[in-house]
Parts: sequence; C-alpha cells; structure tokens
Amino acid sequence: MNMTKNDLYDYGLDIYQLPDKFKFSLDSILLAEFVENKKGIKTIVDFCTGNAPVPLILSTRLKNTKIYGFEIQDEIAKLASSSVIINGLEDRIKIVNANLKDALEYVLPESVDVVTCNPPYFKVSKDSFTNEDYSKSLARHEIATNLNEIVMTASYILKNKGSLYLVHRSERLEELILILNKYHFKTKSLCYVYAGLNKKSIMVLVKAVKGAQSGLIVWPPLDVLKYKSYKGLFEGDNK
Repeated sequence: MNMTKNDLYDYGLDIYQLPDKFKFSLDSILLAEFVENKKGIKTIVDFCTGNAPVPLILSTRLKNTKIYGFEIQDEIAKLASSSVIINGLEDRIKIVNANLKDALEYVLPESVDVVTCNPPYFKVSKDSFTNEDYSKSLARHEIATNLNEIVMTASYILKNKGSLYLVHRSERLEELILILNKYHFKTKSLCYVYAGLNKKSIMVLVKAVKGAQSGLIVWPPLDVLKYKSYKGLFEGDNK
C-alpha cells in the first residue's frame, strides 16, 4: 500500500493517506470540532471513519474516552489503523473493518454516548455519475449505506439522551431531519457552513439527541475562509 504520512494540521498528530485515492477533508475536521466536550462521554462511535481523522481529532479533545471507527473498505481501514498506531493511540481508538449495520456485533445496544458520521453525500440512481475508482465511489455515494441506515443504527447503539453528530450537504437537511424524527431524535443544534458568506451554504453540521425534547440552537453562519485554524472553533470565545 503506497501510503504517505502527513501532519493532521495543528493537532500534533500524524495521519496516513493514499495520494491517489483517499484524503481527509475539511468536513471531517469541522465535524470533530462540533462535538461538544462535556463530562460523562465514555464511548464514541464514528461511522464511515475513512482514514480516521475524526477519531484522531476527538482523542485530543475528549479525554478518557474509547473511540470506535467503523470503515467498510479493508484498505482504508488498514490505513486508519496505521494512523492510530503511529500516534500511540491503540488504547483509545479501535478501528473496525465492518459495515456500520453490523455495529451491534461490536458494541452493545444503548451503550454509546456519542455517534459521529461524515457519510457519503450523494444518492445513487440510474443517472448518478459515480467515480470510476470504486473506493472513491463508496466514500461519496450511498452504495454501502444511506442516511436512513446511519440514523437507525445510531438509534440502536446510543443511550437515551445520547448524541448523534453529522455533517452533510445543506440541500439534504430537510430529509435528514425527517429521518431523525422517525427514529426518535430531536435536532438540537445546527450550523450552516459557507465558503464566503455571499454564497450558498456548502454543508451543515447537525447535532441530534435521542429521546430529547424539542429546542433548537442555530449557530451563527460559519465562513470557513475566515479561519487559518479550526481548532477550538466552537469553544471559548468562538461560541
């Protein structure tokens, strides 16, 4: 496997990537930063973990947690495991080479405090343009999983009042909220992300809580072009 080692920006960690196939992107960083750092979080599960940028970043933000990263692609799961090992995080992060729908084979029902997911963004139809590289197609299109399966599986493994954090394209927000309601989640926090505030939102960050009451907080619009670093973006003076 022709992997390269890169810095995980300003988190003091290294991450392995495949130059011609898979690289983490800004949406994973924003998702990891959007997770609320609060007491009582012991177990986190990251669906569609890729080469594990979300678990790696979360390991620096939430201490004393066990993080599971589910990745269906064998080669990418090995890449993620290599990143975990090089950073000495084997006791904190476990990479599971399996489809997220098999999560109950690895974690107990209603035992998880937080689920995160940077899912495939695009639906598949006869008119879909999918990448010739099947690995990239799996990461970008709903071939192996979809929004309904992600939320349903999260509902199985999350404790009551457990939190589900997702990043997705803004155009699918209405669909996402309907699916969240179907599985007894309430949307509690969201943030629209822009690449320039005179443009349309490129994505949205969502926090939903299982079994919660209604009550939504909408963050100020986030223009990613304003920041050189996203570390601590939703903490302290940046709130």
